[in-house]
Amino acid sequence: MATSFEQGKVPVCIAPPAAVEVLAGGHRLGGEYLQRVRALLASLPVLPFDEEAIESTARIAADLMTRGERLSEGDLMIAGISLRHGEEVITRDRAFGRVRGLSVRFYE
Repeated sequence: MATSFEQGKVPVCIAPPAAVEVLAGGHRLGGEYLQRVRALLASLPVLPFDEEAIESTARIAADLMTRGERLSEGDLMIAGISLRHGEEVITRDRAFGRVRGLSVRFYE
């Protein structure tokens, strides 16, 4: 069962690099927090990093390099996977706004 964002208005899934980031934070804090993170991740569908997502990620990286911009490798993969699967990225990181064609919702 997927968890929802904003009281069930938007289904939520997660890209593998984002799951790693969240789980790393859980391991850092440990205890009950780690258990809650594991439960959250278990409730979210994980988007596959398939050949189309790899291609999408490479196109984004090339476009950003051509424009003299960049994203971290993890963020590139999150953007590529999300774009490939037609998913919106919900983030605080304004750098995702540089990715052409990517739907991004920012929060504070």
